[in-house]
Amino acid sequence: MTTPISGDGGAAIYARLEALGLTLPEVVPPLAAYVPAVQSGNYVYVSGQLPIIDGKLPLTGKVGAEVTAEQGAELARTCALNALAAIDALVGLGRVVKIVKIAGFVASAPGFTAQPDVINGASQLFQDVLGELGRHARSAVGVAELPLGAPVEVEVIAEVE
Repeated sequence: MTTPISGDGGAAIYARLEALGLTLPEVVPPLAAYVPAVQSGNYVYVSGQLPIIDGKLPLTGKVGAEVTAEQGAELARTCALNALAAIDALVGLGRVVKIVKIAGFVASAPGFTAQPDVINGASQLFQDVLGELGRHARSAVGVAELPLGAPVEVEVIAEVE
């Protein structure tokens, strides 16, 4: 097994979040019959996270129409922060060994093909917070619609000790 990101119970991760001006939000409550995250063996699977802030979506619509790619990337960053909150609530960030894979979904206007640029917002947040161990495999997929009209959704698989 690999070494956890932080042998100090997560203090370094929380310090990095603070240095970046970020605070872990409350875990976003599920919209239906599922849980925000579940652990199986050495992996935590985080349900798709919407860019919900204080119980609301700051923007709705399709990226490439009502939402710019830059706005979409910022929303993907919020999804990633929400995913970290779900991991923290379940097992604590100090137990994270690696972000293994993320899947990003972008509600895309017809002809919009920059889904990877949008999901880079989430990828970059994981790297900013977790360093090299935040680098991951990834999918970035364009979709017709997402729950509540959200422009982006991100799900995560993390290895934990």
